[in-house]
Amino acid sequence: MSQQHEIVEKNIGLMAVLIALVISIGGLVQIVPLIFSAQTTTPAPGIAPYGPLALAGRDIYVREGCYNCHSQMIRPFRAETERYGHYSVAGESVYDHPFQWGSKRTGPDLARVGGRYSDDWHRVHLNNPRDVVPESNMPAYSWLSRNTVDGPTIASHMRTLRRLGVPYSDADIAGADAAVAGKTEQDAVIAYLQGLGINFAGRR
Repeated sequence: MSQQHEIVEKNIGLMAVLIALVISIGGLVQIVPLIFSAQTTTPAPGIAPYGPLALAGRDIYVREGCYNCHSQMIRPFRAETERYGHYSVAGESVYDHPFQWGSKRTGPDLARVGGRYSDDWHRVHLNNPRDVVPESNMPAYSWLSRNTVDGPTIASHMRTLRRLGVPYSDADIAGADAAVAGKTEQDAVIAYLQGLGINFAGRR
């Protein structure tokens, strides 16, 4: 063992600093080029920013932790694409802050769920999943039908997303309050789910 190795291995603080440094350099080498890659920063064909109601639904989806059981990332394997459709590409998620990829699946992947079920099916499923999927272990979200969406909050969120590069216009933001007026959180979640994957050009 060299003297330098001995110094590092006997000094846990120094070793921790060096490990953190190596991990940081490795992470930067992998992540920084992606920030400047058109493939990851340009919307895929057909992808557009969320409308106010769908954006509210996405916020609720994140708030309720739905991503803990449902990924939105179809992997490039035959078993995946046969079940869910075209594998996920980075350009689908350029307007997602944060994106909802991930690998945990207690429930099915939702990347292409838009349009596969009716609004009424989703209402029943959210109120009590076992009414439509008897073996489901998903919790019920019946209270979403009693909570209304807050328009000013959605308008504020859209302004924040515009600072992050999402191309919302002044008219989009000004109309957000009216677009969600009288809508329940359940309506919003359904609008979000019904939009997932429907505009992606590779969807089958």
